[in-house]
Amino acid sequence: MKEIALGILASVFFAITFILNRSMELAGGSWMWSASLRFLFMIPFLLIIVLVRGNLKQVLREIRKHPLQWFTWSFVGFVLFYAPLTYAAAYGAGWLVAGTWQITIVGGILVAPLFFTTIHTSEGIIKKRHRIQTRALLISTIILAGVVLIQWQKANDLSLDEIFIGILPVLIASFAYPLGNRKMMELCEGRLDTFQRVFGMTLSSLPFWIILSLFAIPTAGLPSSGQLIQTFIVAISSGVIATTLFFIATDRVRLQQAKLASVEATQSTQVLFVIAGEGMLLSSPLPNTIAWVGIMLIIAGIILHSFRVKRMNRLTAEVTKQKSF
Repeated sequence: MKEIALGILASVFFAITFILNRSMELAGGSWMWSASLRFLFMIPFLLIIVLVRGNLKQVLREIRKHPLQWFTWSFVGFVLFYAPLTYAAAYGAGWLVAGTWQITIVGGILVAPLFFTTIHTSEGIIKKRHRIQTRALLISTIILAGVVLIQWQKANDLSLDEIFIGILPVLIASFAYPLGNRKMMELCEGRLDTFQRVFGMTLSSLPFWIILSLFAIPTAGLPSSGQLIQTFIVAISSGVIATTLFFIATDRVRLQQAKLASVEATQSTQVLFVIAGEGMLLSSPLPNTIAWVGIMLIIAGIILHSFRVKRMNRLTAEVTKQKSF
């Protein structure tokens, strides 16, 4: 239950990303600056946190041990996640991007067979492939149905270009984020804490963000002061606070696939916070009746996930109690 609460709290700060990215695009800012500046701003803050905790050498040592894996999965988890999201924000409304992004709650479940659990037996080490959590998938499908109903409100106003350009990049991001996150948890095997892992992934993806910012200078010019301020806010709220909270939650349940799927499903609440934020800051219209039904489905899905995790915790406690006798 604590992990689900952390996931929902992370969604509050993640929602700021969708609102401000759309705001910057409406003001004429380049998506390339929106993407690269967020991670460039994150580096000094994360570096200070890791230095104060005395954990920098351990991070660098882990990266040196597996440089290719760190570069690859940081690219997947951060670059293929955030660059498509900011690109989509240039062509689609915040609610469209945030709504489509919720496919990630299914994406996280579907990538499970790409991972293995190591089991030590008397006959040696056996690797068992993770299976798709069908119950979690069913509950997450209910949440997705709610997201679809929310999007239905404005779907008729979208052109084919907006649908294709605004949705396809987000689909890529929806699978890249959970895949990169899970692969890095698997690689680290609990040796690094959340701050170390976020810093290591940000540092490993830094070359791409530098290249993207250098490409943005001749094509889009320098960022405006408004874009600098807004990307700074996104870097702190979403890049540092939200990412850390979400990674803490997933780290705690990384060895329990069903609970991990439930924590990842909390990202669906971002849609609710984006709708509220866009209504207040960008004067977007309030949801209609069909959209409110969708909101209720999302809330119901999160409650079902919470009850499911609570039931699993109770069963685990009972098994542990029986073994102690």
